[in-house]
Amino acid sequence: MTTDLSGAVTRPDLDGSGMKIGIVRSRFNQTVGDGLLSACLAQLRDSGVAELDIVIKSVPGALEIPFMVNELALSGSFDGLIALGCIIRGETYHFEVVANESARCLSNIQIDTGVPLANAILTVENQEQAEQRMTIKGAESAQVAIEMVHELRSLGQL
Repeated sequence: MTTDLSGAVTRPDLDGSGMKIGIVRSRFNQTVGDGLLSACLAQLRDSGVAELDIVIKSVPGALEIPFMVNELALSGSFDGLIALGCIIRGETYHFEVVANESARCLSNIQIDTGVPLANAILTVENQEQAEQRMTIKGAESAQVAIEMVHELRSLGQL
């Protein structure tokens, strides 16, 4: 949401026409990744992003997502980026490491490169929670990416 000169809250611009969007998705937890991607692509299409302006890269897991996102950001070919994946808590500390490091790296990439990024790497307790969230979070990631591109454009950044 943005505000106009009077301070009134306005609706975000979700028109993605002409935008080039890069998506990086993890293959780990395949079913959830497929659900996230499907919902994300449907929202991008509904928002006017052309099929040819969407590039999808697939990586093994959540810790590999930041590397590929960084490469896409550095390419200068994308207006916005989206990270899709799912980390389900297990019995070891590995969950915290993967969740924290992937989120930290993605935040750093966005700040360092100036390319807006929607982080839709789910961090959940179990498969049921992941499946409950995948459709809405996939769609929201597309909306966030488009909105942030518009916000940066309004500042003359893109």
